[in-house]
Amino acid sequence: MNKYVEALYEEALKHRNSAEAVRLSKYMRNQFDYIGLRAPQMQEVFKQHVKTYGLPAKEDLHEVITSLWELDVREMQISGAYLLDLMKKQFTEEDLRLLEYIITTKPWWDTVDHIAKKHFGYYLEKFPQQRQPIIDRWIASDNIWLIRSCILFQLGYKEKTDVAMLEDIISRTCHTKEFFINKAIGWALREYAKQDPEKVFEITDRLPLSNLSKREALKHIGKK
Repeated sequence: MNKYVEALYEEALKHRNSAEAVRLSKYMRNQFDYIGLRAPQMQEVFKQHVKTYGLPAKEDLHEVITSLWELDVREMQISGAYLLDLMKKQFTEEDLRLLEYIITTKPWWDTVDHIAKKHFGYYLEKFPQQRQPIIDRWIASDNIWLIRSCILFQLGYKEKTDVAMLEDIISRTCHTKEFFINKAIGWALREYAKQDPEKVFEITDRLPLSNLSKREALKHIGKK
């Protein structure tokens, strides 16, 4: 195990809460085991770890993140997402490989949604020439988590949202019964409705969206 990761893991274990671990695992449909730290507590453990050890060198980032993802408690993957929050400004084009790894390895909405919005979205802003080729490849992959990331990466863009790209992505991914894709479509449209509700009405009228997607998209703007 990477030494930086080992120190964080050992500190987190000091706060083990077996009852909370069971509760968290049930909440996540028993997808993962937990130490039993709720998000604010894990954030504090991580914050203190960074105060003590600093951030890893950029050249060690892949090793550190991979080590965190290899551990069998979910708090470590969550910590990896926190770490990328602090280091994403150092992304190079080659870090796409890392993002794809952490989206597709031990995937669930708790990590994927954070990575899609905070990291993948940032990456595509930093390297816009990569955007269309990556989107095309990920949609064609049939991996629901890569597809969900394509739908959600503009969540934080607000007025900078490329609505033509969002609409294109939705039109290519809405022909499915997959819950996590249809939910993401609704979420992305609901978020964009804060900028242009009329456009969201138009998209939901024209595209063959699932009832779930439409319901989520129109949740805060009503129906015509």
